Parts: sequence; C-alpha cells; structure tokens
Amino acid sequence: MSYILGINSFHGDASACILKDGVLIAAAEEERFLRVKHWAGFPKESISYCLNEAGVSLSEVNAVAINSDPKANYFRKIIHVLRYRVDFALVKDRLLNSEARKTVAQSLEESFPDQRFGGKIRHINHHMAHLASAFYVSPYKESAVVSIDGFGDFSSGCWGVGNGSNIVLGGSVYYPHSLGAFYQAITQLIGFPNYGDEYKVMGLAPYGKPKYLDKMREIVLLQEDGSYKLDLKYFIFHKEKVAYEWNNGSPSVGKLFSDALEELLGKARQKNDDLTQFHKDIAASAQAMFEVAFFHMLNKLSEKTGLDSICLAGGCGNNSVANGKIRANTKFKNVYIAASAGDAGGAIGAAYALYHEDNERDVTKTAMEHAYLGPSYTNEQIAELIEMQSKNLPKGEFSIIKTDSLDDLTKRTATAIAEGKVIGWFQGRMEWGPRALGNRSILGDPRRTDMKEILNVKIKRRESFRPFAPSILRECVSGWFEEDDEVPFMMKVFPVKVEKRREIPAVTHLDGSGRLQTVYKKTNPRYHALISEFYSMTGVPILLNTSFNENEPVVCAPVEALDCFLRTKMDVVVLNDYFIFRH
Repeated sequence: MSYILGINSFHGDASACILKDGVLIAAAEEERFLRVKHWAGFPKESISYCLNEAGVSLSEVNAVAINSDPKANYFRKIIHVLRYRVDFALVKDRLLNSEARKTVAQSLEESFPDQRFGGKIRHINHHMAHLASAFYVSPYKESAVVSIDGFGDFSSGCWGVGNGSNIVLGGSVYYPHSLGAFYQAITQLIGFPNYGDEYKVMGLAPYGKPKYLDKMREIVLLQEDGSYKLDLKYFIFHKEKVAYEWNNGSPSVGKLFSDALEELLGKARQKNDDLTQFHKDIAASAQAMFEVAFFHMLNKLSEKTGLDSICLAGGCGNNSVANGKIRANTKFKNVYIAASAGDAGGAIGAAYALYHEDNERDVTKTAMEHAYLGPSYTNEQIAELIEMQSKNLPKGEFSIIKTDSLDDLTKRTATAIAEGKVIGWFQGRMEWGPRALGNRSILGDPRRTDMKEILNVKIKRRESFRPFAPSILRECVSGWFEEDDEVPFMMKVFPVKVEKRREIPAVTHLDGSGRLQTVYKKTNPRYHALISEFYSMTGVPILLNTSFNENEPVVCAPVEALDCFLRTKMDVVVLNDYFIFRH
C-alpha cells in the first residue's frame, strides 16, 4: 500500500491531496477550513483532512510531493539579476532566497508533532506539476499539454506532449515574460487590486469592445515559436521590489505596471472611481489580446504535434471564455481542463508526477470524472447543528422538514426554485477547485429576468456585471448550446443557442454565452435528479448555479452554510435531507 501526499504550500490557494496506490482519495483547499480567501501558507488543515479521509497517519505516508522546486532555473535567476541590475531587495525576497521559508519537513514536524514522517520529500517543478494535474487525470492516452500562469519556479508557461506515464516538454516561457502577469496588470489598472480578481475582467469584457487591441499588441509580443514576450517598459515587477505577501493569510500583490502603461492606456481606476465604458473596453481588449496569444501558442503546438487532444492547466486555464473557443480556433478536437487549473491544483499534479515517475511501467491512468473530493457530513451531524441553532430558527419564522426520500426532496426543492425562491444547496462531499458544482451551491431559476439582480444585491453582494452559471443535464447540452462537449468542472464558456437565450436570461451573458457545467447522473445523482425534476416541471433542463458563499470562501461545513442562510435573504437551505425555509 502506497500513500503520496501532494501539497501546494507557501503560495496562494494552499492545498493538499492524497493518493492511495495512484487513486485520488481526497483533496481540499486551505481557505475552506480557515475561511480566508486564497489563503497562503502551509496547508495544515487540508493535510489533516486528507489523512483522516484516507484513514492513515502522517507516519504511514510514503512520500510528500510539493509543486515547486527552489533549484529550478537557478542560473536564469542569476542572469536576470545581472541583466536588469535588479534591486537587491527583490533578489533577497523573491528570486534567490528560498532558504528563508521553512522547509516542508520543518512544517510537517511542527504541525503534526505526534506523527513522525519518515518518507521522502520531493520537489516537482511548478509547471510540470500543472501539466501533470491535467494530463495524468485526463481521459487521453496521448495529448498536447500546456501550462500558462503568472509565475512559478522562474517560468510562466510551458508546453509539450503527454504520453502514457511521460510528459516531455517542448518549450517554456521564462520570467519576466508572462501572459498571466499581463492580465493581472490590466486587472489592477481597471481597479481590481485583490489577488485572484482576474475573473472580474473576464466577466466585464463582454460589456466592452476591443478598441485598444492594437495598443495591447504593443505590450504582448508574439514570437515565431508560439511563445510570447512582454515589452518590459510597461512593467516594474522584474526590476523593483513589489509588495508580495504569501504566508499565513490572504495573498496580496503590489502594483505590477509602470507609468508607461498608464501613458499608453490611460490612468488607473482608483477605489472610488466609477466603472466606465472605457474600463469595459480595456477589459474587452485585454481579453482579446489574451486570446490572440493563447491561440497563437496552441496553433503552433497543434502544428508541431499533429495531435487531436490537448490538456490545459495553470492559472490562465481558468479563463473559461478562451477555453470555450479552443475547438473553433484550433485543430484540437478534444479539450481537457483541470478541475483546479491554478496553483491549488498543483498539489494533485505534484502527487501524480511523483507517482508516475516511481511507477512508470505499471500505471493505468484513471480519468478524473468529478471533483467531489472534500469533506461530507451526516444527517446526524446536521440534526445536532439544527438543535444547537434552535434559537436562531424560531418556529414562527422558519420551518424544518426532514424529507423521507430523494423524490420528496427534489420535488420540494424544484418547486421552490420554480416559484422564484433562492436555494442554498448543501450536499455530499465538497467540491475541489474554484467552482461550485452542485454540492456547495446557491441555486435559482434561470428563466427569471430578475434572478441575477436578486442574487447580486440580496445574496452575493457583488458587482452587477458578474454572470451566473447554467448547470445543465449532460444529455441536453446539444439542444441549448452551440457546442456539445463535456464540461464537468465549469471551465468552458459556450454560446447559448440564439432561440434559447430568451428562455434562460439569468444565465445568458450579455454576449449570448454561458459558462456551463454538464451534470451527470453517474457522478452526482442527487444534483442530476434535482435538475431533472425542474426539467419535468418547466421544460428547462438547467438551473442557475453560483457558489454557496457571501464574500467569503465557499462554505465547507453545515454550520457555515446555515450561517450564510441566516445572514442573507436566502429563502431555503437544503442540508442533506433537511429542507429549511423562511415563512
């Protein structure tokens, strides 16, 4: 029996997973336990959960794999320092001082003093971990592989070919050139300063026009081999100390761009400035430039490999708009995107990279068909919580029903959704990755023109331009979307069929698209049954799905779900078999 613990540590979205003889048993992000978005540091709670789920102690783990290698590209770091006459503070804090952080061994010892770890510790190159996180859990025996992100191990991207138990690199993009850094800098310019805010630019882009694409082409320079470079006069991060905070809290990143970028595109939006059409056009232009560079790389890779399939990971793999256009803009016919494409997913990638390295001849790949890898809770635990919270659930204001069958539960819930109510849906194991996929979700009626406003104002309390996702029965995709494809992890955006857009306005974005999730009876029978019941009632095989949270990480435990229900104007919360509603 072999156990491998994979971790993403001392970086944003700290996380852990565990493999048992190559089978993924559990995975979770630290933010879900500590309730701090994108928490960076050592993932102690995630490791504890994974060990408990696997039923082992740390002393029984054979190996720990980390998705970073401090020794990677060391000489490139030295050359960079000499070439750009880098500020010594930047050298000390970011480029060369890997010894400043605690080692993983020290962190394990401090976090688990009663469980001695005697196995091996292996550092896996950051981008190899990204590639592994997609290819080794994909359904493909052979495929092109691509990783694109901000930075990791002094690189921002790489590409190659995966075949069986091997991934062979074909090329890389090295620091300071980065498509992720470009997108993050534009995100900051538009006035979204927080770590992970890039998705807001993607959501804002359909409200604008790519009027500034020519100027974006001055920033991102396409190369003959399919890669890209940045015109570095528009940035400062490569030569000056930029504030980065990655340890024991929410990560933060200081300003990446120089004054030259504002001279080219216009002044940066400040905190209290209005979001104008100019900012929407900048967002549209940045998204368009990202896609130009993205498809430039993918088409070169397609030309070199001649392969039909591609696996994609890295933080830029979360750009679901671009992902949904891959088949239309390249020769790739099959596209697999990791459930957690960003750094959290590197935990799975590191674990699988090590597993395949150690068992090269004996491995049979198993596709990752679902992302339900987090904690689950029993009806008994939920009953205890309801009893403890009885003062907050007075009978005159709330009713609590313990349903006696799945049919009863789905009928009650689907009826409430069809009546325009907002539902908190808490079921089974928590999802792995950034998307709520029907186990920690807030659900609504996609047919209602006012549902988006209701959710944004009364529940989510977020920017009005941000879209909501359609969860659709897999067997119904071709009748509602222009493309028929597998999208289990909500990582692709497709156009809604023109004749269907008026039927589901709450999940159809301004440009007529939707970031769909395909729902399968095999992998989530309960959620599939709920959507099927709504379909039988309304003729629409779709539910509006957004994450179960309110400006916080997605809920993990029932207490967090109930707290969110009570402090918002949600109408119903469904905790396993318990149906709780406001009068």
